[in-house]
Amino acid sequence: MIGGTARGLTLKQPRSEGTRPTTGRLREALFSMLEAAGADFASVLDLYAGSGALGIEALSRGDGEATFVESDARVAKVIRDNLARARFEGRGHVQVARVGRWRPPSGVTYTLVLADPPYDEAAPWRAIESSAAEALAEHAVIVVEHDARTAPPDTLAGRPLWRDRRQGAGAVAIYRADAKEEDA
Repeated sequence: MIGGTARGLTLKQPRSEGTRPTTGRLREALFSMLEAAGADFASVLDLYAGSGALGIEALSRGDGEATFVESDARVAKVIRDNLARARFEGRGHVQVARVGRWRPPSGVTYTLVLADPPYDEAAPWRAIESSAAEALAEHAVIVVEHDARTAPPDTLAGRPLWRDRRQGAGAVAIYRADAKEEDA
């Protein structure tokens, strides 16, 4: 972990060809941008969760809760193990489901959505929007890690693109409702 109460903790990584861990350097840049954006870590949704590193990093920096959505049951077990290692098992909820088909429970809203889809997935933007759009708090921030060679859409779930930062082969697109052109 990069910061917060779990700083220095090494997480288990799943043995799956479909997962690609976010580098520490990219995660550090991402959370610096989120803090600059005034992101709220109270209710986090981690889509394509993999090891759970992004959601656990968010939990480490606040006192909220997180929902982790992962399609592979074996990888979801790794998230549960990592939540226990970080002592966040009571604050993290793991859902085994495919992003795009999964929907949050009625009445639940998220203040921060983190998504790290496989770079080769054809339509992750639509799947992310489909799973998250109806459960966003008014001030919610959406973060999508993507292949640096691919341009993100200008809007996602009704929020304009605020930042798109590249780091090596990856990039992070951040969407927020109150993004202004002079911010970009």
